[in-house]
Parts: sequence; structure tokens; C-alpha cells
Amino acid sequence: MWYVYVLWNPERNRFYIGSTNDLRRRLAEHRRGKTHSTLRLGSFKLVYCEICLNKQDALDRERQLKTGFGRGYIKRRLKNYLKSG
Repeated sequence: MWYVYVLWNPERNRFYIGSTNDLRRRLAEHRRGKTHSTLRLGSFKLVYCEICLNKQDALDRERQLKTGFGRGYIKRRLKNYLKSG
């Protein structure tokens, strides 16, 4: 199994989108500062996750979510959560 996930920093209202085959390990790496791309993100919440059956599907979906349309999809999908969060 592969995972596509979205982290959100509520203070900065910023998203980070990634993929991994071990979500728990990857989140721990983000929290310990082992991931260069999220060092400046600060505190974050896991707000969205999708499961894919193989690596290529996960990479394709990650790439799609990183587009303007994909980020819009995330914002629409999480609209109520982001208002209250």
C-alpha cells in the first residue's frame, strides 16, 4: 500500500503534499525535522490521506494534487474543517 497525504499548518495556512509507503514512519520523520521540505512548515496536522495500491499511482496522484486544480480540490474537500480549524 502507498499513501498520498496532506499536512496543514493552521498558523500559516499552508499545505504540504507527499506520498509514502509507511505513513507512520513518514509523519514521525516530519515531526523530528528529518524532512527538509517541512522544516519551515513548523507545526502541522495530517488533514487528508488517500490509499493507493502501488507506488506509481501514488506518485501520479501526488503530482495531481500539487497542481492548482489539486490544491483547489483539497481546499474544497476540507472546506468545513479549515473554517473550524
